[in-house]
Amino acid sequence: MLTLQYIGTNYHGWQVQPNAVTVQQCVQDAIERVTGVRSPLTGCSRTDAGVHAEMFCCVTETEATIPCDKLVAALNAWLPLDMAVTDCREVTADFHPRYDARGKQYQYRIWNRPARNPFLEGRALHVKRPLDVAKMQRAAKDFLGKHDFSAFCAVGSEVEDRVRTVTQSTVTAENGMVTFTVAADGFLYNMVRIMVGTLLDIESGKLAEGCIPSLLSAGDREAAGHTAPACGLYLTQVYYDG
Repeated sequence: MLTLQYIGTNYHGWQVQPNAVTVQQCVQDAIERVTGVRSPLTGCSRTDAGVHAEMFCCVTETEATIPCDKLVAALNAWLPLDMAVTDCREVTADFHPRYDARGKQYQYRIWNRPARNPFLEGRALHVKRPLDVAKMQRAAKDFLGKHDFSAFCAVGSEVEDRVRTVTQSTVTAENGMVTFTVAADGFLYNMVRIMVGTLLDIESGKLAEGCIPSLLSAGDREAAGHTAPACGLYLTQVYYDG
């Protein structure tokens, strides 16, 4: 199992695509350079184009005899500078980085100052007007618990079971950065970005304060908020037993 970090700005998400550069492709390229074999690579999630990861886990099988600590350095020598392997460990053959995950944590970052920050270009959503963080935090608490998140799933998703349990949902602010942190046993397609868009729409008055319970009950995607841009989204933790 390889643990990665990457800035997703220059990539069309994780999964290999025929006409676009992806994170999975770059890692497979590096593995082939090091081992001489292009091995299949299974990821813990399918992050969208422009989404970042501070912890992303993926699994490959190899007959190479390179020790794990040496493999980290070898792969990083071939990876682009905006991604890196931070850990490598042996796992059992039946381990699956997605299905064996107990949950994940995401953060969505909003730069909340009148002037844009060039160091955060492509790495945070820029909102110029002052945000009412306390109002957003009050709304965020309504996501906690076990709910059907159909209203917070992109139209066209083929996932039938849309019940998820959210264990953490907070909005904090520090030095101009407003951060929405959410953890759950699983996430639907665009779920976090729609949650953020809904919080921003509540903050601005476009949606009524206290509306999230009714949105969850109705399950209507059109009634919930907009989908926030991908640039502010980070996969920050993947949880496994042991």
